[in-house]
Amino acid sequence: MTLRTATDLLEDASYPTTTDDLRATYGNVRIEHPAGVESLDEVLARTGEEEFADATEAVHAVIGAVGQDAVGRVGYSDRDPTPMGVDGHEPVSF
Repeated sequence: MTLRTATDLLEDASYPTTTDDLRATYGNVRIEHPAGVESLDEVLARTGEEEFADATEAVHAVIGAVGQDAVGRVGYSDRDPTPMGVDGHEPVSF
């Protein structure tokens, strides 16, 4: 499933909860991304021992812990111009 679908599952958990509780309940969920697949258990393990007050905290922790391959091109933005005085990326046509 996608990262978005996997994090939507966290909305169903009872809060407050801990990393260990989420790993026990949702750890077998597989997150598919362009570079492969990883389990929610692997991602949650990277967040450390935490207690989450609500689903928003848990989702933010998961999004911050997924590998950079799961979120697309690193440093890419089609919205923000390169600031003056900074060498930006060369435009790439797909």
